[in-house]
Amino acid sequence: QSDNSDKSSAESDSEPEVEQVSVYHKLLATLKTSPESESEEEEDESESEEAEESEAEMDSEGSEEMGEADGGEGDKNGVPEQKESKFVFSPTDTAEQTLGQEQADGADTSCDPSHEVIEEFTDVKHESEFSLETNFMEEGSGDCDADKRDSNFSRASSEDPFKQHMDKELEEKEVEKMSTLPKTSSQSKWPRLGQLTFYSILEKHKALKADKEVDVKQLYLRKPLESTWPKVNKQFLSSMNKPSDPSFTPLQRELFCIMNTYRDLFYPERSALTNGEEIRHAYCLHALNHVLKANAQVLSNNAKRRDQKPGVDNDDYRDQGLTRPKVLMIVPFRECALRIVHILISLLEVNEKRKIDVSNKKRFKGEYGSDPEEKPPNLKRPEDYEAVFAGNIDDHFRIGVAILQRSMRLYAPFYSSDIIIASPLGMRTIIGAEGEKKRDYDFLSSIEILIIDQADIYLMQNWEHVLHLMKHINLLPLESHGVDFSRVRMLNLNNWSKYYRQTLLFSALQDPQINSIFNRHCFNYAGQVAVRNVPLSGSISHVVVQLPHVFRRLEAENVTSVIETRFQFFINKVLPEYRDAIMSHTLIYVPSYFDYVRLRNYFKKEDLNFTHICEYTKKAGVCKARRFFLKGEKQFLLFTERFHFYKRYMIKGIRNLIFYELPTYAHFYSEICNMMKATDSGADATWTCTVLYSKYDAQKLAAVVGIDRTAQMLQSKKDVHLFVTGEN
Repeated sequence: QSDNSDKSSAESDSEPEVEQVSVYHKLLATLKTSPESESEEEEDESESEEAEESEAEMDSEGSEEMGEADGGEGDKNGVPEQKESKFVFSPTDTAEQTLGQEQADGADTSCDPSHEVIEEFTDVKHESEFSLETNFMEEGSGDCDADKRDSNFSRASSEDPFKQHMDKELEEKEVEKMSTLPKTSSQSKWPRLGQLTFYSILEKHKALKADKEVDVKQLYLRKPLESTWPKVNKQFLSSMNKPSDPSFTPLQRELFCIMNTYRDLFYPERSALTNGEEIRHAYCLHALNHVLKANAQVLSNNAKRRDQKPGVDNDDYRDQGLTRPKVLMIVPFRECALRIVHILISLLEVNEKRKIDVSNKKRFKGEYGSDPEEKPPNLKRPEDYEAVFAGNIDDHFRIGVAILQRSMRLYAPFYSSDIIIASPLGMRTIIGAEGEKKRDYDFLSSIEILIIDQADIYLMQNWEHVLHLMKHINLLPLESHGVDFSRVRMLNLNNWSKYYRQTLLFSALQDPQINSIFNRHCFNYAGQVAVRNVPLSGSISHVVVQLPHVFRRLEAENVTSVIETRFQFFINKVLPEYRDAIMSHTLIYVPSYFDYVRLRNYFKKEDLNFTHICEYTKKAGVCKARRFFLKGEKQFLLFTERFHFYKRYMIKGIRNLIFYELPTYAHFYSEICNMMKATDSGADATWTCTVLYSKYDAQKLAAVVGIDRTAQMLQSKKDVHLFVTGEN
């Protein structure tokens, strides 16, 4: 798995970041470059520049050049690190409208790349109002009453999962165990989540069973969440919900059951189309509950310290970290941040009469919202594409959120924030690189809950940014930032924060690089839970064209050698079979940009008749390549996975298909195969599909052909021929 991460690093480093911010260019210049990227010709530079062509130019060229029925391809969201979205789909309307009736002034300021880096706005006006150090619990508030109840019933307080997790004092020998001993695991099957694997080091696995019913009053939710959650979550509930369990869907109930024990969680079955919003609501409830409890504890202790006699030292008031931020939410697009903030506001508002005060709401709506009228006309894309790329898809952002009693402060300075919502790129540009003068990551020192949502999308953006973040979280800060050390928990002073941090990881798929985050960067003493269901049928069952599928196995000695082995296997054994002119119209699908560059250079060197399309190819180049391929003027088309992810164009004229590597997203396999429907040829029998795989591709293979076939294919060590009739 580490080698897969290394591959990601090499691939990420070789990619020209299509970024319009000069500061970010400087940042990238500090990164190492792979030998492959250095060997690229001037064409790479032109491709990067071409990706920044205006949308209007793209539209006009696309409609004139291709005139296809798929509605033109003037969308601009296909380029990674793009600064501006021109897409809006219906799911965003709700998120924006609930943020208030007022309209944002002028255009979306996120469209101006200089706005965030040079003039990044933070709210300094409301510092004293949201300071944890100088505020106290409001007398007569629900929070105050709850605090008094908790002090009267210490047993109830001690059973609170928050108190149990944060108050546990680890011993040095336990920390040493976690650093050296391997994790033990156990299996369990839950009704909705399916097959779970529990990991732990410190203690024997306590039987954690799925609650068939959940009483909100037994979840230790801080006020007002107990009353607001059922209303906010009502949209996901059906009439089938039991009267005794009216507030959670079956999926939310089991996920929250795990979250509320403060174990790490990896859920690889998130879908933007089906359960994505359910999951977002569940983790927002958990994160907000954590923040409200932590802040209530500080405010309550402020009052106790104020009332105690002078000169009395008391260690009972150690209630905070070295820096204030407690929750870090990593999401791919501004639209995701917009929805999260909307959920947080809804959870804090008891009713119409008791609305909370939200600072800078108008500005936030302007910078994170989008204009529904800017949706391109006649755009036809798959439903999952529309769900993922809804709303403002700018992927360079970060925002601090402070919450105090009945108020919320957006754009809070990070050191005055409780929750930070950011994209991997937004984090990367503030963390910086070694040797840079202006860099900051002290605010990550005391993160207690890390939520990484839609992790699979970061594989399509730049996985290196996620790895960079994980290397800089829960480190001792370089400066004190005005902290009162008498209030800092011993776990933070001992530099044991990472052993208390809960990580919630949500993805649409299993992937070695995502697994490595969970396995190598999560150290929670409470243990981990991973959902490990295996696909039974695979996406090959959705191929509707009659097509022979040949799975060709390559033998690699280890994970490190797979990249080189695959390349040699392709040029020596696969490519010679396709050099003949009769094998024209051959599309080669390449998931890795690193491999794409290498193949492109080889094809040029061998003077093969080919064209190519990647995520950095400008609109005119794409149209030209598609036309040449359709007419048979070019025998081969090199085609990157990222281009398909960001664009989803129909490629016509495919007769022969080569998957240089299995696709990251299993449904891309059937999508690419089904493009052959658009080929006007009666000679269906001559169509071919060849797939290269190794034993290290087991997860991807299972997602395509199903678990049973995968087991047989890995045992046989021979090429496998499958014929899909369209009814499998």
